[in-house]
Amino acid sequence: MTRLAASFGRLRRDEGVTSIEFVLLFPLFIVLLVTGIEMGVLTLRQVMLERAMDLVVRGLRVGSMEDPTFETVRQAICDQTVIIKDCTDVLHLELTSISKDTWAVPTTGMTCVDRSSEIDPVVNFTPGLRNEYMLMRACVVFDPFFPNMGLGPRLPLDASGGYRLIA
Repeated sequence: MTRLAASFGRLRRDEGVTSIEFVLLFPLFIVLLVTGIEMGVLTLRQVMLERAMDLVVRGLRVGSMEDPTFETVRQAICDQTVIIKDCTDVLHLELTSISKDTWAVPTTGMTCVDRSSEIDPVVNFTPGLRNEYMLMRACVVFDPFFPNMGLGPRLPLDASGGYRLIA
């Protein structure tokens, strides 16, 4: 019994060292946790956007979507992505024809919605002809969960404080 009492006495005396270790390591664990959450949410959003694009493009290829327009395709993508809040306000689409002779893809970057501006970006959405190769790109703007911690400050942000996901 005396050995046990001596061990508890030693533990009580070493309490200050344990507190210092906790104070030094706790912020590191919080930053790792916040970074993991941010990365998980970012990845989930990217996967859901890719999945929605895949389902809508498959519908376009088999002809289940009659007379596709910018609005109908965007709404179909928004219906498939259940985790994008205000999808029609933050999603921008681009549909471009690809030449079979040159296979030249657009060299310009994807235009995204600018939430800080009242003017919507120019829409390049040409449905194309039967058996024509088309490139469809989508861009969604999100706010980081933790903009001041972990991964949040390291994300490339636009003027409105959001980051872009492109599919």
